[in-house]
Amino acid sequence: MVIPYAKLLGLEVEPGATAPTYVMPFAIDVVGRPSFLHGGAIGGLLEMAAVGALKQALAAEGEVRIKPINLTIDYMRGGRDKPTRARGTVTRLGTRVANVEAVAWQDAPDRPIAAARMNYLIVR
Repeated sequence: MVIPYAKLLGLEVEPGATAPTYVMPFAIDVVGRPSFLHGGAIGGLLEMAAVGALKQALAAEGEVRIKPINLTIDYMRGGRDKPTRARGTVTRLGTRVANVEAVAWQDAPDRPIAAARMNYLIVR
């Protein structure tokens, strides 16, 4: 099942990556000021990447619900009119709380346009 917001953003999972890497094409639906991505679209991409990484980490446990506790996004540079990628990393997976980081980039992963840190409550 595709989440409607992910569908609106046009997100696709890039094949072949060990961790889920999401690609958001540049389109009119994600434009903020002319020729730049909207910050909310970048934030949505980062959140989807974090959730994808966490769901992958929890896949062996079967049906587990996750609830966001908080989210912090650092915007580093403007997203231009080209595809944007994001990947999440679970930095701590406890019994009740998970910490996840996500990075969004356009040209190279070592030149991010934004990064996020998120905490999720895990309901087993």
